[in-house]
Amino acid sequence: MARSGTIAAAGLSEAPSAVRVDWVDYAKGICIVMVVMMHSVLGVELAAGQTGFMHVAVAFAKPFRMPDFFLISGLFLSVVIDRDWRTYLDRKVVHFAYFYVVWVTIQFGFKAPAFAAETSWREVGFLYLESFIEPFGTLWFIYLLPIFFVVTKLTRKLPPLAIWLLAAALETARITTGWTVIDEFCSRFVYFYSGYLFAPYVFAVSDRARKHPALALGALAAWALINAGLVAHGASEWKIVSLVLGFAGACAIITTGTLLARAQWLNFLRFCGEHSIVIYLAFFLPMAATRTLLLRTGVIPDIGTVSLIVTIAGVLGALAIWQVALRLNARFLFERPDAFWIAPRKAAATLQPAE
Repeated sequence: MARSGTIAAAGLSEAPSAVRVDWVDYAKGICIVMVVMMHSVLGVELAAGQTGFMHVAVAFAKPFRMPDFFLISGLFLSVVIDRDWRTYLDRKVVHFAYFYVVWVTIQFGFKAPAFAAETSWREVGFLYLESFIEPFGTLWFIYLLPIFFVVTKLTRKLPPLAIWLLAAALETARITTGWTVIDEFCSRFVYFYSGYLFAPYVFAVSDRARKHPALALGALAAWALINAGLVAHGASEWKIVSLVLGFAGACAIITTGTLLARAQWLNFLRFCGEHSIVIYLAFFLPMAATRTLLLRTGVIPDIGTVSLIVTIAGVLGALAIWQVALRLNARFLFERPDAFWIAPRKAAATLQPAE
């Protein structure tokens, strides 16, 4: 069993548990692959100036890709929310802050020369400092999670229904300030809070899917047709509709994860879910390198195929970077060193997904 400081071991969690929840790992695996696919496909298409067949998959997943990730992130929060503030902040704020600082510095290091060529190194320095206020690149997710954890703990004594209705209203309001933290908080908090508040119902959905796989498959087929139709006609972006599709898609991914866990198929997805944060942190480098190589050489003319290869390279490359880091004793990239803990390490409760 891995140490509790290992993000590779805990996915979006930070502590070990006695029991993994198999469908959660599958669901997280599906989500992280969709996230890599979105960045890969859109990046390739932007650079090439044209779209390919993978664009359809990215568009289909847009209504539920991040809602499901945030919902699952809040799923086990009730187990730890009543911890003392020191321990809570260590596990839910310092943990993610450490990895944000490490990886924003790495990402920035790769991109700084290009930024300097466009402006100046002085401006690059200001941009780096700004990244601690305005999340940089792909890292906004782990920047936002600690804020969600703190807000949920601060409001746990307030009426849950009132908090949920306010969160839903914020999503529906489509607030656009230009600041990522504010805009994404308003758009995503309802899903995180729903994972925390409705966890028993989420597990009930999974249990029913496991007991009635044929019915679950029928429901998935119906959902897929409805989601695809609404996306194709642009209705998925409508107010209220987007909220409903976010939750419907989250339930669909939960159901899919449960069915895959029941059949023990596509174990690679489960592995990706177990190491979802590793992939999230490191995929940008192999993704960007593969995209540049393929587009500059033109060895593969089809943009859709290029996008698919870049997606695969992003996932596998991130896992390879993790393994290389462990072998080269660069564990600080994926494990929080002792110096950056502000509370004693403890074993966590049993239902939290861990190594």
